[in-house]
Amino acid sequence: MAGRGERIAEWADGRVGLHRLARSNMRKIFPDHWSFMLGEICLYSFVIIILTGVYLTLFFKPSMVEVVYDGSYVPLNGQKVSEAFDSTMHISFEVRGGLLIRQIHHWAALIFIAAMFVHMMRVFFTGAFRKPREVNWLFGFGLLFLGMLDGFFGYSLPDDLLSGTGIRFIEGVILSVPVVGTYIQMFLFGGEFPGTDIIPRFYSLHVLLIPGIMLGLLVAHLILVFFHKHTQFAGPGRTEKNVVGMPLLPVYAAKAGGFFFLVFGVTAVVAAIATINPIWAFGPYRPDQVSTGAQPDWYMGFAEGLIRVMPGWEISAWGHTLALGVLIPFLLFPTILGLIAVYPFVEAWITKDRRERHLLDRPRNAPVRTALGTAWISLYLVTLVGGGNDLFATHFHLSLNAMTWTVRIGFFVVPVLVFDITRRWCLGLQRRDRDLVLHGRETGRIRKLPHGEYVEVHEPLPAERLHTLTAHEQPEPMAGGRSLRARLSRAYFGEGGQVAKAAPKDRESLTAGGGGQ
Repeated sequence: MAGRGERIAEWADGRVGLHRLARSNMRKIFPDHWSFMLGEICLYSFVIIILTGVYLTLFFKPSMVEVVYDGSYVPLNGQKVSEAFDSTMHISFEVRGGLLIRQIHHWAALIFIAAMFVHMMRVFFTGAFRKPREVNWLFGFGLLFLGMLDGFFGYSLPDDLLSGTGIRFIEGVILSVPVVGTYIQMFLFGGEFPGTDIIPRFYSLHVLLIPGIMLGLLVAHLILVFFHKHTQFAGPGRTEKNVVGMPLLPVYAAKAGGFFFLVFGVTAVVAAIATINPIWAFGPYRPDQVSTGAQPDWYMGFAEGLIRVMPGWEISAWGHTLALGVLIPFLLFPTILGLIAVYPFVEAWITKDRRERHLLDRPRNAPVRTALGTAWISLYLVTLVGGGNDLFATHFHLSLNAMTWTVRIGFFVVPVLVFDITRRWCLGLQRRDRDLVLHGRETGRIRKLPHGEYVEVHEPLPAERLHTLTAHEQPEPMAGGRSLRARLSRAYFGEGGQVAKAAPKDRESLTAGGGGQ
């Protein structure tokens, strides 16, 4: 029997090379820093979305044909609803475990986008997007954008009042685009809204096209991660070529498997205790009704906030009206996201840094980049508040007009303030690190010198801590020149952009035991 198994293994290995592949790659080393779990949460939540989504497709009917509801939810009995709404109610109340699966599916989508957001911010602040990982950054950005888009199509499928209000909102945004807006609307909706083709089209996009593209991007992303190897934070024994961590098999694989079930369990617990999208409370969509306090999922609040606080400007010419109050936010939303997508290439152009980078930056050592990231997050939060300005006004007894003007002013003021504060904060932390390297750690002990002066005793830093504080470069800005590139380089690295590190001879003396008083 063993001989037959060996022959089968040899036959398979001779054709697909599994043994050689495993021998060369399965012992690959992965760093064990906690921040790398963010990417795993993204992966595992995506798997949960796929598993629960397959289950839901067995019962959901993507049809706008009207039927009379006669299910177990008594308040809606006798009402005319679409088959999409009726099947969603059937999943929620008649299918065993259907409501829990719906909740897990929706919560997993929210967790996926939130984890993608935080994961990409970790990559941004630590400089993990630099060569050779620029393409992988674009793959990650594509996953985030498609996840947001697929989430919109997903919560639009039940055809309830909340989702219908969201679709009507998006239709108005699309129609604001001059010349091509009506063509996009007809292509996406298949006709006027509400129509019979909207839910079937959204269903195809939600379960086939977008997940297929996302799966391809995810596979490509993981292949590049495996090929380029993981980045890691500076430390003893860690260089651009040497990775310190745990092997893929069996240690990392075992921990990853356990972490998957942990993510699944937490998602299930959240879904069981926190109801989301209770369509029976909203009822079916009716064009003449609007759900008070209707809010999209959090990741779309940014776009909605831009439109809510934008003044209702219009331009009328040659018999046509251009709704700038909708068009400008609609164009601003992808523009801001696009700037984030191309940032790695802009930074490489400014810094002239074309070398491979496998060691991560501490955010304080790249103050301008860190300040830009925090400024963008503050902008996102300000517009998110704008997307819920009505809820803030009603819950905190504020003026809706005052809330709108606060967001309008904050859109321009808050990111500038956050940028300046963050940059100064990073520079202060750099100066503190420089003093630690040069003078050692303060002990709190006071010593009297022979001539009567009192000084505090300092102790040299441990070698590992000293290595962490000094294992980074301080590039010099481009000297002279008035070109755009030179000016950006001076703004990025010039005066107020970096704090010089301790000189090498000072670090050597500290490592040897000197430097403390």
